[in-house]
Amino acid sequence: MARGVPATLYDAAFEHDSCGFGLVAQIDGRASAWVVDTAFDALAKLSHRGGVNADGVSGDGCGVLFHRPLVWLKALADEAGIALGERYAAGLVFLDPQGDDAAASTLEQYVHEEGLRIAGWRDVAVNAEACGPLAAAARPRVRQVFVEPADAMDDARFERALFRARRRAETVLAADPHFYVVTLSAEVVGYKAMAAPGRLREVFADLAHPALGADAVVFHQRFSTNTTPQWRLAQPFRLLAHNGEINTIRANRRWMQSRESILHSELVDLSDIGPLVRQTGSDSESLDNALEVLLAGGLDLIAAMRVLVPPAFAAREGIDEDLAAFYEYYALHSEPWDGPAGLVMCDGHYAACTLDRNGLRPARWALSADNHLIVASEAGLWDVPSSQVVAKGRLAPGEMIAVDLKAHRLLRDADIDDINRRRAPFRDWLRAGVSYLESDLIDPSLAAEPLPQDELRRYQKLYGLSREERETVLKVMVELEQEATGSMGDDTPIAAMSRQVRPLFDRFRQAFAQVTNPPIDPLREKLVMSLVTQIGPEANVFDLAPENARQILINSPVLSQRKLRQLLALPQIVGTPRFDLVYAPEEGLEAAIRRLCREVEKAVREGCQLVFLSDRYPHQDLLPIHSLLAVGAVHAHLIDQALRCQCNILVETATPRDPHQFACLLGFGATAIYPWLAYQSLFELGREGHIASDRFEIGRSYRRGVRKGLMKILSKMGISTVAGYRGAQLFEIVGLAPEVVELCFPGTPSRIGGASFADLEHDQRLLAAEAWSDALPLRAGGLYKFVYGGEYHMYNPDVIASLQKAVRTGNTGDYRAYANFVDRRPPSALRTCSRRARCARRCRWTRWNRPTASCAASTRPACRWARCRPKRTRHWPSP
Repeated sequence: MARGVPATLYDAAFEHDSCGFGLVAQIDGRASAWVVDTAFDALAKLSHRGGVNADGVSGDGCGVLFHRPLVWLKALADEAGIALGERYAAGLVFLDPQGDDAAASTLEQYVHEEGLRIAGWRDVAVNAEACGPLAAAARPRVRQVFVEPADAMDDARFERALFRARRRAETVLAADPHFYVVTLSAEVVGYKAMAAPGRLREVFADLAHPALGADAVVFHQRFSTNTTPQWRLAQPFRLLAHNGEINTIRANRRWMQSRESILHSELVDLSDIGPLVRQTGSDSESLDNALEVLLAGGLDLIAAMRVLVPPAFAAREGIDEDLAAFYEYYALHSEPWDGPAGLVMCDGHYAACTLDRNGLRPARWALSADNHLIVASEAGLWDVPSSQVVAKGRLAPGEMIAVDLKAHRLLRDADIDDINRRRAPFRDWLRAGVSYLESDLIDPSLAAEPLPQDELRRYQKLYGLSREERETVLKVMVELEQEATGSMGDDTPIAAMSRQVRPLFDRFRQAFAQVTNPPIDPLREKLVMSLVTQIGPEANVFDLAPENARQILINSPVLSQRKLRQLLALPQIVGTPRFDLVYAPEEGLEAAIRRLCREVEKAVREGCQLVFLSDRYPHQDLLPIHSLLAVGAVHAHLIDQALRCQCNILVETATPRDPHQFACLLGFGATAIYPWLAYQSLFELGREGHIASDRFEIGRSYRRGVRKGLMKILSKMGISTVAGYRGAQLFEIVGLAPEVVELCFPGTPSRIGGASFADLEHDQRLLAAEAWSDALPLRAGGLYKFVYGGEYHMYNPDVIASLQKAVRTGNTGDYRAYANFVDRRPPSALRTCSRRARCARRCRWTRWNRPTASCAASTRPACRWARCRPKRTRHWPSP
């Protein structure tokens, strides 16, 4: 979605939770008040997992999810004068406390359209005093609805009809901030409130009813980190409760949006239910949306959760081949919802708990002699004598434990794996359909077609490769097989304020894991991390078919020349058109990008499975389109046109040289990357003897260094697989105009504005003018250390030398000379601009500090102070 400069720093897209959760179940299937009471007692002990407002009462939110409390629901309906038949469903609905019943009537309309009958409504009493002042002020009107099925409708069709009615009503009422359906199901009933966990039963009198009993209860205490608590965001949601964060949430939401065109099920119509997952709100809510879509389409709970949150199956020694094939098959058509996650869930068939592949959230379980199971985020929530505990333990990374509520048996991780591996002959399908590109240990052809030195130098200037980058980044990455390290900090201007033409990648800042998520150590956790990349169109996850296993696998998204040629020679890809990233200057950059998007869309609609973007063949009369602009725009456009899952984006480009630059391309949708200019430059360094002679395979060493860098970047966000990072847009943009962000990087935070398409084109014109002039050498660079004629450094030799001289002599004139160097240096950080603006307003010499008319009208650099100078030497007053 398009995003301008926000009015505040708060953004609902960053809603996360860090919480406590649990599950209590009677494996024998006997509903009892004991199970319910135990769940509420355990929930009350999770008060330390949430936050409490200054009023001492309002909490972050908590809730419970009951499995088929039929006697209790019947009693509530009878007391309200609602006559129920043998089969019925109950739903809890939040409504506008000051509004009418229009939203409820809309829900009724869709319930009727799905062939169901409304048996009646009842108002649910809410104790405002038990909520607290803050929660009471935001309290919705709470009503309960009872729905009955048509006579010929079985239980599964009844549940899917309820799902469709709710989702269609939510789509129509999306603009109503108060309307929210907590649950609407014949299998589970949820109650939740913005309350402290020990007071939930005081909030809802229904929960203290003597008839309340169930055989399974999921409970949750929310901690709304850095966000304002809301009634609707309390958990559990319709199926699950979650402790942790989904760090890949942006990618997951966008990929689910793109799959709306390919997800079809004979069991349920998904075409008119609106977005498959919410694009805003909490990450847990979106995961719950995805889970219910998979269940409605035909998967069961223990399969759907293994698809959404798979374990690190590739790293498990001795894993059964059929089980590994189950995971590989679904990995071809779904990326993991990655991040530290402990999940408890319940539907009509299973009550379960699972951990993410890293196991960074605790989950302990205990089984009693009377066949009660409790799973919780910590020990000590269940007061049971140790003599009655027959088994206990904790879930390991990627493990799952479940209760089969229909067969009345406990399923351990091995039991669940055995069920999943038998669903289809996945191993046979993969053997017949998956292609693995050959990978020789030694690939002598790093650059089988080395460019002449003068042509290579021209392209290096055209794409902004400096002498420093060539010798400090590329060369070191080959020699060390990892990124170069430094320790002196960065005193250069940010890219938006630089007087040099800086790479577009420099305007993108990597995000770090937020909330309570520790970054992953990519060295110690390498067994759970993966850069394996699939190439091929995604298929409908609801169709189990051998043709859906036809994919190409490569071990890294960074291609060698050999793999690029193998890939383009495959039968299903032969004839793929090349989209050249060049345009005529009179066309303009923005128009060229829009034209590129239209051409790609047309090719994909005609059956093209691989979008091959290339800047390999520039022309003197044409300007190149930066690969990041092209990849971001094409990826976003294909998603909007519901075509992204039908193709992959392969980019042959000169622009990426270091891991951050590769990460930018992957983060905005590239499937695989061939860095042709990096290889050509490395070939030149090796030919000239600048790389140690023991490096027989320069390209392989370079790719190893890039892979290590990518692993490190993924680990900072707590992400384990490149599939979860691809398209996640885990960056903040500093220095691009809203129109650039809207077209090429929609949804990415960009708070200050900056360079427009005209500014970016102007920069490229400067590089092109230098490139086609043989008299001009490569730019010096100077980002990593001071170089005369290179990038400006705030602590340059003039500043340091004058400071040392002033300190040694104590002379006022020497200090004035030092102060003059500091006062007159160009601004290099955003805080400099704000400080000077404040000073200009407060200083009586304002007329000397205002930018000139020519300066204010200039388009480069973005900072309006960058070319301004006071007319007289004068110190800035203190802020």
